[in-house]
Amino acid sequence: MTDTKIIDKEYVAGTYNRFPVEIVSGKGSYVYDENGKEYIDMGSGIGVTSFGIADDAWKKAVTEQLNKVQHMSNLYYTQPCAKLAKLLCEKTGMKKVFFSNSGAESNECSIKVARKYAAEKKGAEYSTIVTLVNSFHGRTLTTLSATGQDHYHELFQPLTPGFVHTPANDLKALIKTVEANKVAGIMMEIIQGEGGVLALDGDFVKGVAKYAKENDIVLMIDEVQTGNGRTGELYAYMNYGIEPDVVSTAKGIGGGLPLGATMLGEKVQNVFGFGDHGSTFGGNPISCAGAISIIERLNEELLDDVKKKSEYVFNAFKDMKEVESVSGLGLMIGIKPANKTSADVLKICMENGVLCLTAKDKIRLLPALNIPMEALEKAVKIIKDAILA
Repeated sequence: MTDTKIIDKEYVAGTYNRFPVEIVSGKGSYVYDENGKEYIDMGSGIGVTSFGIADDAWKKAVTEQLNKVQHMSNLYYTQPCAKLAKLLCEKTGMKKVFFSNSGAESNECSIKVARKYAAEKKGAEYSTIVTLVNSFHGRTLTTLSATGQDHYHELFQPLTPGFVHTPANDLKALIKTVEANKVAGIMMEIIQGEGGVLALDGDFVKGVAKYAKENDIVLMIDEVQTGNGRTGELYAYMNYGIEPDVVSTAKGIGGGLPLGATMLGEKVQNVFGFGDHGSTFGGNPISCAGAISIIERLNEELLDDVKKKSEYVFNAFKDMKEVESVSGLGLMIGIKPANKTSADVLKICMENGVLCLTAKDKIRLLPALNIPMEALEKAVKIIKDAILA
């Protein structure tokens, strides 16, 4: 065991069941462990390093800002924060952005927006947030309450009140749930990532959006994992042709630095006033500078390439009798082996130089958006061999 592993085991809180690998360097979609072994990274830090490790454009943007000012209180203006907000609004049609540090924080902001809007429009009793069974929205007590998976709740009672869960892809059940509660907002992931990489049905998504609009309910789309080019569109909801009131995101937008963003549509753009919300590090100039370099490069050419690579991966696995199902969208893919556990497949892949993730009973793939085709083909072959082993 290396010094790092020994020190980590003694001093870092035991919340992570780490793999026995210490990553010390990397470039693009390749990373290297303490022994110099090379791995193809098919997880990108759980969808964070959008353009891979040590991406040159991202490094340049971050370094240039680092040499100007690394942090400034939100009592003052900084150019990267303002520029990133403008860029996001121009690319999405949203009107305002609140910056935070993580996906959970961006979702907390969404919830506050929905509740304040409903309180002012309908009355303070309209505070319930409807989310979907099998969803995942974060690990703070409030976003844990929003998460529709009971096993995440068991050790942390009492949870924050005001959340109800309804089955995914069942519009009648959702409407019945709304009618039984005084609802401020509906929050959902377009693809349930931690829930097993399950894309919602198009008719359900459109039906929820229509119902929310007709009943003046704030529609919140959680794009923490699905956003920033991951699905072959800038944001996953764009695949469905809907217009949310609030979009939360994090992970891939920062390219490796902590950054969350909550985008506010026309209906809710002016809900927050001075002092209603805040974040010490939200809109940090270094994180925002890195994010600008990410968002500016998420153009049609790159997004089309994501779709082509996605099609390649889906086609590689869909006809294997040893694979029960392939799910997801874009480069957010879940593969369910028919005869092996996902953990067993992951272990074999790691031994053979490919780093994957799991989500419930599936192998989860979240490679860098610009992973070279040669690396993708090699990784897919190793994963297929692991499933067949």
